[in-house]
This record gives sequence, structure tokens and C-alpha cells, in this order.
Amino acid sequence: MKKSLLAVLTFVSGFTFAQNCSKIFISEYVEGWSNNKAIEIYNPTSVPVNLNEYFVSRYSNGATTATVLNSVQLSGTIAPFDVYVAVLDKQDENGTGQEAPIWDSLQARADGFYSPVYNTSNAFYWNGNDAVMLAKGTLPSNPALLINATNVPNFAIIDIFGKIGENPANETGSAAGNDGAWSTQFPYSSGQGVLVTKDHSMIRKASIEKGVSTPVSFFDPMLEWDTIPPVIYLFDENGDTIESVNGNVILFGNWFSLGSHDCSCNPVSMPEMEFNNYSIFPNPTEDVVTIKLDENIKSLTITNSLGQSIWNKEFLNKGLYTIELPKSAGVYFVHLVSNNGTNSTEKILVK
Repeated sequence: MKKSLLAVLTFVSGFTFAQNCSKIFISEYVEGWSNNKAIEIYNPTSVPVNLNEYFVSRYSNGATTATVLNSVQLSGTIAPFDVYVAVLDKQDENGTGQEAPIWDSLQARADGFYSPVYNTSNAFYWNGNDAVMLAKGTLPSNPALLINATNVPNFAIIDIFGKIGENPANETGSAAGNDGAWSTQFPYSSGQGVLVTKDHSMIRKASIEKGVSTPVSFFDPMLEWDTIPPVIYLFDENGDTIESVNGNVILFGNWFSLGSHDCSCNPVSMPEMEFNNYSIFPNPTEDVVTIKLDENIKSLTITNSLGQSIWNKEFLNKGLYTIELPKSAGVYFVHLVSNNGTNSTEKILVK
């Protein structure tokens, strides 16, 4: 009992209380199919941040502690108001099973790759029921040492995704193995509602200006995060998925939000988002948005924060398209696929 209390106290001593826009934090969490795992880290400050001073730890299946084996030291630099995308290092195109490669579209978004060998570091092998911690400090060499202020020099908790010590249930309500995820319905761990931390990407809301540095009583994934599905499908005019000549459903990895982060910490906020082949305005909006296409495209889909499609159309000609959105305030996502296969995803804020 005394040893358990000591472990808790040494862990708690690493809590930090960041001021808004003063420290890096996790801006996107990717839990895609197979080995498609990534986190995006955002720098809300006006100075570069050296990631060599930080590490990531995974708390698997409701674990209350993590070790050096469950962690990995980061590397690289994040420029001011920029992001760093860290991806699980599975790049062997011939890999199978646990060594299955990440998709090319995710690999292209990476700034760094981590944890290639599970038995050396399993930090990046999370599932939807695992808590993930971003912390400051230098990991010791002993893989069995616990992550706490006693064992990790300069230890400080920067951000936590999920709830450490909780193994959320799956959709049937049973918390077994790694099949569960946090959901949209209180208490967020019982399997009720929509499971959003499994086979989804979670994007930090633009209003969030700092990480979570103390354990939460309940992890409500929609409190600070928006969620999008891991893939984008192509649909025909009847709303059915389109298949390839081999009979496989055509889909794309939904990683297009990785590489930048909208945040109120940013020094400039543009009222209208401009891109190479389209623009969206007004943004934010109250209920109607206009999309200007500068070229013909293959498809345009708008989804809500749960990944549910609310508008879809195939083979659009260039021109102006005015679309009425639900009057429910929140974040919506515009997914575009060009005729040459290029994909884009952007956010719309409904006030």
C-alpha cells in the first residue's frame, strides 16, 4: 500500500499548470485501421520548440502506470505556430500482420517515425482504449522503470489524451482486451453512444489553447475534440459506394487535416480559406456556405463532427455551389476529391 501511494505521489509531482498558448500540446490523434497511428503536436508559441526534450507514453488497456518500454523520446523541432506529425514507423511495403505498412497517404504526412520495434518501444501502438501522454523529460535506458518524477529527469506532464487507468467498453458494453473506445455518451466509457476514439482521428478544437496536465474524472472526447472517420469513400448518385474494377470499395485515407492546426493561439485568423482549386466562404457561417470550384472535381462530401455525411455529390463542374448546413452549431468537414485523385479536407465552423 505504501509503495502504491509513493508511485501516485511521484507521478502527481510531475503535473504542470500551463498558461494558455504557452506550451506545446497534442492537436490531432490518429487511430486508423491496422498500423495507421499518429499524433500531431502543435506549438502555440512564438519561438521554436526542441522536441528532443519531450517523450510520448502509452497507458494500455486501462493501465495506471507506464514504463520506459511503453514510451519513446521524440526528436526534431516545431516552428512557431506550426505542427509536428509523429507516425508509427511501419514502412515496409511487404510487411504483414503486426508489421503491416502504414498507408502511403499517411506516410507522406509524417515529420518523424517512431517505435519500429514493438519489444523496444510500444508507445505508438495504441488502440481506441489506450490513454496517451505527451510529457517533458529525458527517458532513462532501463525499459522497466516507471514513468514518474523519480525516474525521469525534468519530468513534467504536458498533455493527456484519454483517461489513465480506465479501459472503456466496446459497443456491446463489455470492456475486453483492446476492443473498446471512449464514446459520445456519459460516462463515455460504457460503450453507449458513438465510439469515437477507435478507427477515428480526433482533432483538437480551435478554442483549446493548452493541454490537459491533470487526470480527468471523466474523459468526454467531444469536449475538446472533433472527430472524423479514418477513410473517405466515393459514392454514386444513389448514395452507394463505388467499387474498383477488382470489386473493392474505393476509399482514401482521411489524413488531410494533418500538417496544420487551426487555433485561437495563431496570430492570424483568416475569415475565408483559400486553396489552389477551391475556396469556402463565409467561414464561420450561421447556416449557409458557398464553395467556389475553379475546376471540375470528382466528388464533394460534407460530414458532421461524428463523420456522418450530410451532403454528397459526384462529378461537379467548376462554379459556385451554395449549400445549406444544419442549424446546429459545431464543426463540419468538407471533403473534396479531384479528377486526378488529389484529396482535400477543410473545416467549416457553424456558429
